[in-house]
Amino acid sequence: MRPRRRYTCFLPAMTLEGKGSATAARRVASEDFVFGLMEHTLSTDTPKSGASIPEATAENRSARVFDVGINERLPLSQLAVLALQNVFGMTGMFVFPGLLGRAFHLSDPEIAYLYGMTFMACGIITILQSVLLLRLPIAQGPYAGSFGALLTVGHLQSGGLGTAFGSFFVASLIWCLLTVPIRGRSVAGMFARHLRLPVISGMIVMLIVVQIASVALPTWIGSPKSPGFPVVNLLSGAVSVAGIVFAMLWGGRRLRRVAILLGLALGTLAYTLFEPVSFAAVVAAPLVVEPRIFPFGFGVRMDLVAVFLLVLIPAGMGSMALYQTVADWGKQTLSPGRMSEGLFGVALGSVVAAVWGGFSTIAYPDNIGILRATRVGSRFVTLAAGILLIVLGGCVKFDMLLVVVPIPVISAAATLLFGIVFMHGVHILSHVEWNDRRLIASGLAFLIGLGGLFISPEVLHAMPLMLQLVFQQPVISGGLTLVVLHSLLCSKQQPSPPSAAPSRAQNRA
Repeated sequence: MRPRRRYTCFLPAMTLEGKGSATAARRVASEDFVFGLMEHTLSTDTPKSGASIPEATAENRSARVFDVGINERLPLSQLAVLALQNVFGMTGMFVFPGLLGRAFHLSDPEIAYLYGMTFMACGIITILQSVLLLRLPIAQGPYAGSFGALLTVGHLQSGGLGTAFGSFFVASLIWCLLTVPIRGRSVAGMFARHLRLPVISGMIVMLIVVQIASVALPTWIGSPKSPGFPVVNLLSGAVSVAGIVFAMLWGGRRLRRVAILLGLALGTLAYTLFEPVSFAAVVAAPLVVEPRIFPFGFGVRMDLVAVFLLVLIPAGMGSMALYQTVADWGKQTLSPGRMSEGLFGVALGSVVAAVWGGFSTIAYPDNIGILRATRVGSRFVTLAAGILLIVLGGCVKFDMLLVVVPIPVISAAATLLFGIVFMHGVHILSHVEWNDRRLIASGLAFLIGLGGLFISPEVLHAMPLMLQLVFQQPVISGGLTLVVLHSLLCSKQQPSPPSAAPSRAQNRA
């Protein structure tokens, strides 16, 4: 009997950030990208000895990832619920604008504007990816790397938000040109071949989860000055985690589709029993917001353009990995031309965000996790989510209403999913055929990426800005080191045998 192929999938984690300094923000600047570089894991095996053909066929059906296919439609009521859940999955949407606004002491209307533009930019690109460019159920959310870069550059003595967004705009234009599909291919698309190697994708997953682990449980607990510290925060977070786990494992198909919403709702309810949630921000927010061109001014510095370009590249690479994952789950053929169009969508989103005053986008791993948790792969769900994002972006009062979900509740759910993601990285590496060359490349890259997080602030601040960003983002320092070393040391090796890897193409070194 021919061996069957079993798809082992993962639940990417949620992206969030608590209140913190610019240094803390830089530490987690690449947490979204983390998940972007996660590759799907394929494994081949044969039916158990003595298993009949009908038994093997039934087992194959049970291993199917999506109950609702990519091109299938759903009733309007289900679309609305699933679209709302996808919006909640973009946790960075509810955190980054507020953090950036408070860091620069912006007024409430200006912070509300940041929220509106973030929602609208993500909604436009999500719609394009769902029906015009990639044609997959991909939700584009705000990229934490651009948030960290804007926060850092904006606080430079010769910077400011005007120079930050202006330099971000020029870098986005350059990146957009590099991703323009020409005859089905693009310059940036050449990075895609590296993402099919499990040794690279697995190591990058682990690097970034180690980095963001410092803000998962600590943000769940909170600080001594935060309301609910520590008992209420821990209790409400535990309720949220328990709700998600129950819905995923024992809730059946219907409850599984709203697992994230259920967990967040239960956790918020538990939190409000002890700490009332204030709706003052909702009342104070304006009703409608209109996009403005460079609302914070415009300035350009070429060294800062290079910094933003360095930040944008990992977002594109990560998105490509997730595109391939979803395509495999839905049994879709993702051609180089289609991949290039999706990458162009990411770059186009960066341009739109820079002009309006938002954040560059990335294929959101949180929403990829929702696809796996709900088993609904319909691209019309993300289309509905994109429309909802635009509507919410134009109605700032509703934006602020969503923000009242307590940070400890979101952090608790993220802590659960971070652990799943880390173990997915371990699972990917279990399919690598290790030898001295791969051990050297992986070990050195991992410690370079990890070691940058332990550089003292005094030493770090004495470095040029670009080096600061590189060492504080393991995806850049460790990831690029791994790609370079693997290309130099392992590129001429023979492919691993099929039994040692989930896929011959993936393990070719």
